[in-house]
Amino acid sequence: MSRHKVDIVGVNTSNIKVLTNEEMINLFSRYKAGEKSVRDVIAKGNLKLVLSILKKFSRSDENKDDLFQIGCIGLMKAIDNFDPNYGVKFSTYCVPMILGEIRRYVRDNSSLRVSRSLKDISYRSIKAKEELYIALGRSPTNLEIANYLGIEETDLIDALQSRKLPISIFEPIYNDGGDTIYLYDQIEDKTENKVDLTDHFSLKEALKKLDEREKYIIDQRFIMGKTQVELSNELSISQAQISRIEKKALDSLKKNIEN
Repeated sequence: MSRHKVDIVGVNTSNIKVLTNEEMINLFSRYKAGEKSVRDVIAKGNLKLVLSILKKFSRSDENKDDLFQIGCIGLMKAIDNFDPNYGVKFSTYCVPMILGEIRRYVRDNSSLRVSRSLKDISYRSIKAKEELYIALGRSPTNLEIANYLGIEETDLIDALQSRKLPISIFEPIYNDGGDTIYLYDQIEDKTENKVDLTDHFSLKEALKKLDEREKYIIDQRFIMGKTQVELSNELSISQAQISRIEKKALDSLKKNIEN
């Protein structure tokens, strides 16, 4: 299977029609007025959203046809709960619901067991994020979601981390055109007790030369393990900007450590 292609049995993905924003507004107006037959038209016109999200699970062992069906369930739930009067685009509202539905399926079918309390917080956080997005007009921060749910931010972060899929230690995490940095490069070998204090102090001094936003992004990316997309939503800037800031910070660290 091609890296950027999703093959679904019984679905000719090349012929899927994509609805325009005007068509969506008209269809939802008819659907909310009681014309239930347009529900399928809306769903078929948004199948490419489901397919685009499946690309995030290209490394998953789950059957892609099963994931597609689960994604469609999320799509139908989004259609039934979407209110166009809030002025939010359907795709903006729909994507987190499809993604959440697929992640729940993958997690619940995983050999890794997650406690019921973490699952409960995770499910509640999805709904809370949707409600806060509508109320605030932007993606809420983890602290805002935690306060909304009446829990500690650390408990929310634990629950969000439990939704993430396991990844290989050979997963590439950075490439500037030279040698690729893999996840295992960041894993400490605890059988070795030797600590290179020179490298430790060099890195500490190099970090001091970064600005506050660069420090935050490096910390969240390589210590907390957040993705560029998560930081993009949190800081309300594009993923491309996150990528540029991260690369600039890493280049600066490398230069200052070598000097």
